[in-house]
Amino acid sequence: MRKQRSPPPEGPALSIITIDEAKRRQSFSSHDEEVSVDTLPILTDNSDLLQDTHIEKLACRLPARVQGYHWRLAYSTVKHGTSLKTLYRNLSTVDSPVLLVIKDMDKRIFGGFSTHPFRMSEHHYGTGETFLYCFCPEVKVYRWTGENSYFVKGSIDSLQMGGGGGQLGLWLDAELYRGASSRCATFNNQPLSTQQDFNIHSLEVWTFE
Repeated sequence: MRKQRSPPPEGPALSIITIDEAKRRQSFSSHDEEVSVDTLPILTDNSDLLQDTHIEKLACRLPARVQGYHWRLAYSTVKHGTSLKTLYRNLSTVDSPVLLVIKDMDKRIFGGFSTHPFRMSEHHYGTGETFLYCFCPEVKVYRWTGENSYFVKGSIDSLQMGGGGGQLGLWLDAELYRGASSRCATFNNQPLSTQQDFNIHSLEVWTFE
């Protein structure tokens, strides 16, 4: 008697989504979710702050639209001096997201990803892909909560990321020497530095091209 073959087990349901939808899902992913990165991104300049492990952990958490691009150092306090005005000037012709990297006097590395280059503006700018992060020592990423849209705001006196209720996720002064970080509604982040008010050892801003 011929043995009847049982039907193959059903595989997982497949769905087709647009690239925009894939990006949106990634931008609202959980704090600990990683996106696979085959190789480390190419840095066209040397970093005084980032080691390979930092680059690897950050690269896999960036939005899909900047994956695969080279990282270019647009501003560094070591190379360009400590001036927020110079930082703005160096980014004036940039048309890509930027990655802010800070090392404080306690040698902690932290910063933020901004969907728009830092500039002076009367109003906040950016999108929900903006986030804050810190290494302590493992990376922690604080993404948009949806509570408000206080992503980034720059003035001649300061640069800030995140806000709400009088609290700023990250604040830097005009000399890029002093900073502050506290829990804010935009990202629901822990203070990024070991102290709420901190002094900056060095700072870098990277662009993607």
